[in-house]
Amino acid sequence: MEFASFILYALLLLQFSFALEINEKTMENDQDGHPSLDPSLNVFFKVTDLYLGKRMPIYFATDEDSTPTRLLSKKEADSIPFSLSKLPYLLEYFSFSNTSSQAKAMEITLKQCEQKSIVGEVKFCVTSSESMLEMTRGFFGSVKPNVMTTKILSSNHALFQNYTFVEKPLEIYASKKVACHTMAYPYLVYYCHGHEGQMTRVFKLALGGENKERVESVAVCHMDTSAWARDHVAFRILGGHPGSSPVCHVIPVDNLVWFG
Repeated sequence: MEFASFILYALLLLQFSFALEINEKTMENDQDGHPSLDPSLNVFFKVTDLYLGKRMPIYFATDEDSTPTRLLSKKEADSIPFSLSKLPYLLEYFSFSNTSSQAKAMEITLKQCEQKSIVGEVKFCVTSSESMLEMTRGFFGSVKPNVMTTKILSSNHALFQNYTFVEKPLEIYASKKVACHTMAYPYLVYYCHGHEGQMTRVFKLALGGENKERVESVAVCHMDTSAWARDHVAFRILGGHPGSSPVCHVIPVDNLVWFG
């Protein structure tokens, strides 16, 4: 392996370790077998919370909390299989034990990427910059989409604190929307899903932290949760059950929302 490739590989593994740490927090169970209420899960809220002056605890990690990385090029991504059926080969390729936490996280990511979409939803995973452009263009057609993400505007960042909506939430109206989330994997993988129409609503939020921090955040509200799993962590935090009410969540700084 060339030295430059080795350095890139090492950085990707560091990024994977951080993503895995966050992913493991969401998979921890309490004594009743329910997802634990780790502070990093405080990203969910109700659509009725979207008003000026609302105060709530929110967890925001930043780019500085992980090792910066990038999407692979198509040539790089195509040289590595991305399939659940190839997991044994991939574990050997990345030198992970098949009983390791890394192996479990990779299995979860590959399963998530290979699940069929629910009715009315578009879903895809991207492993390269070219595939990101290709898939978003395929969904939006002739419309050139815009993209947003959450921005931390202050240097005195605390991962978890109370935030107040210092401006009225601004809804972003668009006929098509796609949210892309980073997944726990040895290199950068985005899991993207979206809808046409008003099955999801997107809001731009201006937040003020209790330590005077400012955050420009993007929030996505899922208006129909009837197809969600009953044990989804959002119901554990907010109460309710599939289809009972909309669920909103803020977008982390390394996630993307495309709209057009």
